[in-house]
Amino acid sequence: MKLGFGIYRHQITDDQLRFARQCGATHVVVHLVDYFNQGRANHRTDQPLGDLHGWGVAGDPDKLWSVAELTSIKRQIEAHGLIWEAVENFDPAHWHDVLLDGPKKAAQLENCRTIIRRLGEVGIPVMGYNFSLAGVAGRTKGPFARGGAEAVGMNGPVNDPIPAGMVWNMWYDTTQSGTMPATTSEQLWQRCHDFLNAVLPVAEQAGVKLAAHPDDPPLPTVRGQPRLVYQPALYDKLLGLNPSPANCLEFCCGTIAEMSEGDLYECITRHARRIAYVHLRNVHGKVPQYRETFIDDGDIDIGRVLRILKENGFTGAIIPDHAPQMTCAAPWHAGMAFAMGYLKAKLEQP
Repeated sequence: MKLGFGIYRHQITDDQLRFARQCGATHVVVHLVDYFNQGRANHRTDQPLGDLHGWGVAGDPDKLWSVAELTSIKRQIEAHGLIWEAVENFDPAHWHDVLLDGPKKAAQLENCRTIIRRLGEVGIPVMGYNFSLAGVAGRTKGPFARGGAEAVGMNGPVNDPIPAGMVWNMWYDTTQSGTMPATTSEQLWQRCHDFLNAVLPVAEQAGVKLAAHPDDPPLPTVRGQPRLVYQPALYDKLLGLNPSPANCLEFCCGTIAEMSEGDLYECITRHARRIAYVHLRNVHGKVPQYRETFIDDGDIDIGRVLRILKENGFTGAIIPDHAPQMTCAAPWHAGMAFAMGYLKAKLEQP
């Protein structure tokens, strides 16, 4: 197993990469989507949280991530002794009609295939994605973690409608009015099936794994729209949509622990050989009320998770996707450094 570090678009800097390496990371997972682009309620010093107005404005629909751009970022990462393990999430500007089954669906499926081919050409082995209409929504922030450290949680379901022109928390069209049309669970699953059937043959050829993130928060509906993977058993359904070996999982332990049913450790055991990479944070409670905690202080037995992964042959990267902010001059960095140090020590135990 490899210790990884997740960075957002604006953090692709030499200082941030040095910090990741100093924390013991050998691999990085990069969000190329700029979730903070023109967002009115997101702060670049923490994970994106936003409000019901969304996180920000999606990228340029006519500008896919190019081979030259990916190569340049990869060289910068490697200059700091790190390996680029994965890209996390497609930009809503590039695939909103894949999610919405809109008129640009065919062209945007080709966008996804092109991006996957380019990742393969550059040598980035994993593309993470979350097939979701509402995305990550309905969370709150407060002094929820040990010692009053600021952390993220949830205080009940949120089903305020999604404005038209927004998907996955991002505005792809600010000129629309009204709200997103209702979607059934069956329609959402069919859209995901269409997506996988369209992109997995290309992923196999490119040597890239497609890694599906479960829905966070894991509720049957969020903002009035259905969710795809909100219980552990639905991972089985997702894997059953297409038998391709490139159909893999972005296994978020915190999200799965928040689910109202199932057993995290059994789920890891069952799926370890289909996991491309792991998000490993800790939480207390389950939806619709939970709190993110310090990595050593929640409901998840981190050592047990790592033992199960090791026993089942998992060799991918593990990243602490979130961490509470600590009271100091650099709250985000301190929280992430604590999580990284804890994980590094656990990984080095025999």
